[in-house]
Amino acid sequence: MYIALISLHTLIMVGFHFLHCFEEDWTKCSSFSLPTTVILLILLCFEGLLFLIFTLVMFGTQVHSNCTDETGIEQLKKEERRWAKKSKWMNMKAVFGHPFSLGWASPFATPDQGKADPCTLHKPRWYAYYIARLYGSLCS
Repeated sequence: MYIALISLHTLIMVGFHFLHCFEEDWTKCSSFSLPTTVILLILLCFEGLLFLIFTLVMFGTQVHSNCTDETGIEQLKKEERRWAKKSKWMNMKAVFGHPFSLGWASPFATPDQGKADPCTLHKPRWYAYYIARLYGSLCS
């Protein structure tokens, strides 16, 4: 997502640069000659557009995988699910943490998964024994 935003910003800046230089004298706008400047702007637009498309497609596939709780390989194999199906919103909250915040878009934010109650987990018998030893009593 961040690379897509940077690529979009690059395309916008190239557009502004082209419009600004088109209205004024091209020799004052760049230290290169006119043909070199135009070729470099076209190459930059091409590269920015390729990165924008590639990263948006990758972002879309990742969000789709998060929402459906299924990877692309599992979808291609058409494997049967062995886990409970949850809503798309619950899947997103499981990935990014509870509750919804702007921190979901930040790579520096640590997701708050919340503290799970050990008594409400689906657990084998040995886990119940471990919890009893740890907390002093079995969950009822």
